[in-house]
Amino acid sequence: MKDNRSMVVIAIIMACIVIMMMTIVASAGGGIRTGARAASLYEPHTGTFIYENNSDLRLPMASTTKIMTALLAIEHCTLNESVEIPFEAVGIEGSSLYLKEGDVLTVKDLIYSLLLQSANDAATALAIKISGDISGFAELMNKKAAELGLTNTHFENPHGLDSDEHYTTAKDLALITAAALQNEFFKKVVSTYKYSFSVSGKPRIVVNHNKLLRMYDGALGVKTGYTRVSGRCLVSAAERDGLTLIAVTLDDPDDWRDHKSLLDYGFSQYERVPARCIAPDIIKLPVINSESSELTASLREIDEIKLIKRRDEPEFTATLDVKQYAVAPIKKGDTVGEIIFKKGDEEVLRAPLVANIDVKEKSEKKFGIFDIFDFGR
Repeated sequence: MKDNRSMVVIAIIMACIVIMMMTIVASAGGGIRTGARAASLYEPHTGTFIYENNSDLRLPMASTTKIMTALLAIEHCTLNESVEIPFEAVGIEGSSLYLKEGDVLTVKDLIYSLLLQSANDAATALAIKISGDISGFAELMNKKAAELGLTNTHFENPHGLDSDEHYTTAKDLALITAAALQNEFFKKVVSTYKYSFSVSGKPRIVVNHNKLLRMYDGALGVKTGYTRVSGRCLVSAAERDGLTLIAVTLDDPDDWRDHKSLLDYGFSQYERVPARCIAPDIIKLPVINSESSELTASLREIDEIKLIKRRDEPEFTATLDVKQYAVAPIKKGDTVGEIIFKKGDEEVLRAPLVANIDVKEKSEKKFGIFDIFDFGR
């Protein structure tokens, strides 16, 4: 009987140890659990990876490849130029617009089809338009990856169909997406639910496959992907109160739920503090060599300044760095000093302080002969 009780006690102790270990592991990962083989959560403004799991593991990326394809198409083409579909872009397996040789579309139509419909024939047509063939375009993709500083990404095609040397990582894919989201047209396209156009005079509609646009407040969309080899791949982005987050999962059977959890976690941990809440709107500086005694100055584009931090970190402060006085002449827009933003003791940003008005130089006094010689008047 004692032996049985001892075994029960030991089993309970072992169970508690397991639970404690699981809790420690969950805490180390920020309390996030995903079913992904690899995942990352990225805050692009400060370049912070908030969460990583196997984020440097090289894996196939499926149609998330098209983020890079779209970025290069935007950089190398004019959106309204026409593209005649070549024979090589017809009949590509997987998601497709079912284009025919000789069909004519604009680059803009092909990019929308690429990112919303995930059309492999659109990807191929763009690649051939830009580089002449698939291998040439893959070289261009790899060159761009190198420019972005990526060391664990290699492209062999513009659409993401399985190939042994076509791979990326959850970390690299977040960095590619951050670069693409800097382009306003890319950002507009991935945020679009439905797009209408025509192919050789016939109307067509493409619909965004990204469910997060309807499921998640602040979602910007971005790109889905799937092949039997890669599993479900998803890149998402969302923006709330000026804070943008990018989530990536590779080979994740429950990616929609996991992305909501990743983004929720990021927004719970980080915040944007508007510069206007810290720095004064208008600053007055004394001026010499001018009819005016003072100058008003302010931060240029103060609402565009992004100050982002963890919620548990010290608050931001702003200090003024200017000369004791300004010297005329001064033109509107001239830099007259800086405002230094700090987080605790850490300097995070210096922003120029610019003059709001023109300040003219004091005109010289002209003396007449009677001003020079006093004859006892």
